[in-house]
Amino acid sequence: MPSSLFVPFLLAGMILTGSSNSLWSKWQDMQCVENCDSPDPAQRILYEQPVWQTLQMFVGEMFCFLPVIYTWLRARQSSHIQLASEDSEQDKIALRPLDGWKLLLLWIPAACDLTGTTLMNIGLLYTPVSIYQMTRGSLVLFVGFLSVTFLRRRLWLYQWVSLLIVMAGVGLVGFSGSLIKDAVKESSIGSYLASSWSSVSDSDLPPPEPIEKPEATTVLVGVFFIIFAQIFTATQFVVEEKILGRYSVAPLVAVGFEGLFGAITILLFVPILSIPSITAKSPFFDLPRGWHQMIDTPSVLWSGLAIACSISLFNFFGLSVTRHVSATARSLADTCRTLSIWIISLGLGWEKLLWPISLLQVLGFSLLVYGTFMFNDLVSSPPCIPHPARDPPVQSDETEALISSPLDETAALPADLGQSGFDVVPEGQHAVAAAPASKRRD
Repeated sequence: MPSSLFVPFLLAGMILTGSSNSLWSKWQDMQCVENCDSPDPAQRILYEQPVWQTLQMFVGEMFCFLPVIYTWLRARQSSHIQLASEDSEQDKIALRPLDGWKLLLLWIPAACDLTGTTLMNIGLLYTPVSIYQMTRGSLVLFVGFLSVTFLRRRLWLYQWVSLLIVMAGVGLVGFSGSLIKDAVKESSIGSYLASSWSSVSDSDLPPPEPIEKPEATTVLVGVFFIIFAQIFTATQFVVEEKILGRYSVAPLVAVGFEGLFGAITILLFVPILSIPSITAKSPFFDLPRGWHQMIDTPSVLWSGLAIACSISLFNFFGLSVTRHVSATARSLADTCRTLSIWIISLGLGWEKLLWPISLLQVLGFSLLVYGTFMFNDLVSSPPCIPHPARDPPVQSDETEALISSPLDETAALPADLGQSGFDVVPEGQHAVAAAPASKRRD
């Protein structure tokens, strides 16, 4: 594949697989697993098992071992072992292989991924979705800061401005989503009251969900968890870039080992999460109940397989983007997938367009796309923001002229004038000093 199309292919693959993974996850959360025949929707229990969903994510990452094993078996038949890596020959010579105990380095980003996801899920329990989305948009800023601090990467002023634009776009999307959610609830309450006055038989219907009014202290606690989670997620991206920049490892191998280490970490916590005192506090950590819900519901089981396949491809494209572009570009591409998710959700009827609240969503996505394009130099930054491309570089002939011009006005060495010694001769005394030397030669 030509190099000019390789990076766009990686970015498009990351957005496509990431969108399908999120949509499948949302569809899985909407599946009824208990009391599905109850006429009261409030009595129906949906599939809400974040621990099992995290485990199926790591299982999907382990699927990346399959093509690696297939390539290794074929290489053994030809007596030439070569993993499916996208590294060039120059990279293989310059970088050391990631093998032996060094493979445990991939446990660091796996632990960061597990910790960040868990903290975000905890924060989501205490905050509305709008605040969750706005706070999660700070990821790009943390990645940019950590890239400058630990990777010694320089970000220009226009790149920092583009990161702020992306964060503002994500914030507008989250705020508009909260307004649409409240508007839908108010309209459903009005429809319910109107139907209850018009028909007595409709009074058996359950009332809609009340409008959320969380306390300020609870929201601040949730925001703290979400912001703290972005530090772990940003650390995951930067550590992966550091490892892939120092060691030679195929992206599929890296994804597979991260999934293996993440799954082992979760399995180590299974006995703790199975304690009755913990499961009694929240059904989210009732692992035996979640296992039976998944096995007894085919839609949950097959959607879990689809999620595992999509997450394996998503992480492969993500690591490839980290290796061939940067960690900040990966976080920006991960944010852009919300655009396709929103469009597909509208087509499936999961969300609604409400005038003029939806204009905020359009404005937010516009800022999101513009900030991403400006960061990747696909569009020009405003003239008021300095850009290195607008500063014309000094030409080579001009550089040589600047270097040679001062040399013509400097002092001469004694050897150049036919003299001995170590003291230089000033420019005004070149002719005087050269005359005695010429007489001695005569």
